[in-house]
Amino acid sequence: MKIIGVIPARYQSSRFPGKPLAEILGKPMIWWVYQQASKVQSIEGLFVATDSDKIYDACKTYDIPVIMTKDTHPTGTDRLGEIAEKTDADFYINIQGDEPMIEPEVIQSIVDYKIAHPEVEVINTMTDLGDAKTATELSVVKVASADNDDLLYLSRSPIPCSKKGEEVHYKRHLGLYGLSREALLFYSHAERGHLESIEDVEMLRFLENGYRIKILSVKSDSIGVDNPEDIDKVEAALKAREDM
Repeated sequence: MKIIGVIPARYQSSRFPGKPLAEILGKPMIWWVYQQASKVQSIEGLFVATDSDKIYDACKTYDIPVIMTKDTHPTGTDRLGEIAEKTDADFYINIQGDEPMIEPEVIQSIVDYKIAHPEVEVINTMTDLGDAKTATELSVVKVASADNDDLLYLSRSPIPCSKKGEEVHYKRHLGLYGLSREALLFYSHAERGHLESIEDVEMLRFLENGYRIKILSVKSDSIGVDNPEDIDKVEAALKAREDM
């Protein structure tokens, strides 16, 4: 089974234009993501997929393998669909380009699950939300899952909702997931469904079309970069690691 990692990276962003090239301790963010993901030995190939000449040139400067893709993809998963058409692999792991502290062992957990369950076509990851106050933030995608690791639903609203006021331990969806080549080719040619359009959560396209998604609960302290002010948080965390 050939498994490769792909880091989708686009330059345009409504909240943070040019985010993959934002400087973190003297290096572009995409460099940090690549360094972390490259520590996963069981991935046979790893590269950036972008529609930006600037990101492409930056990757070449730092000797990061990169493939140019169309600039019309509405989601990162659609971009992976193009990669699936251009490359020969059995399984693709999507690694977000705005996770400069992504833990290699979290990526490895997807690889391990796929090897143990080769029939599974779509594998997602989730982690504890931590601060329950952020459950209302629209930028955080929450998870409802079954005891057998089946993904039931993803929402930007707080789920599950406690009718009687019981304490809820929320899980947030990580932008780290694995997909079979067949699932990606289906996805790239399928229309956006009603729920995906409302929530703007791309994995819902699979659920709306009857795909079974497995979701793994992992421990992750990675700090995602959504806004420019998150850069300071990442730099502080990286400096703290160096001091340990």
